[in-house]
Amino acid sequence: MRDHKLISIENHLAHLPLFAGMATSDIEHIASCSKLIHAQKGDVLFRAGDACTGFHLLVFGQVKLAFTSSQGNEKIVEIIQQGQSFGEAIMFLDRTYIVFAQALQDSMLIHVPKEAILNELEHDYGFTKKMLAGLAKRTHDLMTDVEAYSLQSAKQRIIGYLMTDVPQAAIDTDKLEFELTAGKGVIASRLNITQEHFSRVLHDLSDSGLLEVHGKKIRIPSVSKLLKTQDNP
Repeated sequence: MRDHKLISIENHLAHLPLFAGMATSDIEHIASCSKLIHAQKGDVLFRAGDACTGFHLLVFGQVKLAFTSSQGNEKIVEIIQQGQSFGEAIMFLDRTYIVFAQALQDSMLIHVPKEAILNELEHDYGFTKKMLAGLAKRTHDLMTDVEAYSLQSAKQRIIGYLMTDVPQAAIDTDKLEFELTAGKGVIASRLNITQEHFSRVLHDLSDSGLLEVHGKKIRIPSVSKLLKTQDNP
C-alpha cells in the first residue's frame, strides 16, 4: 500500500473532470473538507441502507458496486477503476445507498462531503453544468447496460467488455495483449451472466482462434476479426 502521506487530495481533485477549470481557492476549500480513506482488499466502504454523506473518488485500486438479493446472490452493477468517482446521484436524492461498495484490491479513496459540493453549486454555474452532465452520462450508461442485457448475446457483451478493458495506449493496434483488470467471476456478474457461461464463451472464442486466454492475460490476434464476430453473433 502506498504511503497516504504522499497523496495530495487537492491534486487529485484538480484532475477530476468535474473540477476542471475551477478556481484553485475553491478546490483547496473542497480538499480541506475531504478525507482520505484506506481500504484493504475485501473491505466494505458502505452497505445498502447506509446514509450517503458525499461521493467518492478512487485514487488507486478497484471497487465494486453491487446488490445482494435476499437469497444472498450478488449482482455487480459497476466496477470502479482508478480516477473514477461514484455516489454523486444518490447524494442529491437524500436517500440511503441501494448498493454496497467493496474494495476488490487494496485501494485509496477520497471522500468529498455533500456540504462542500452544495456550497459550490450555489455560486458556480459552470460547476453545476458539469455536475448535471456527469449525472446525465451515468443515466445514459445505465440505459446502455439495460439495452445490452436485453438485446445482446453473452458473446456480444463479453467482446464489448474486453474492448473497454483494453489499455488506452493499445486501442489503435489490431493485435492486442493485455490483462483483465478484474477477476472472471466479477466480470461475469457485471455482464449479468454466470461465471460458467463467461468461461464457455471465452473457450469458444479461443477455439475459433479469435483470442487466447492464459489466466487473466488475453491475446487478441486480430481486433477487427473479433469485432466482426460481435456484429454477427
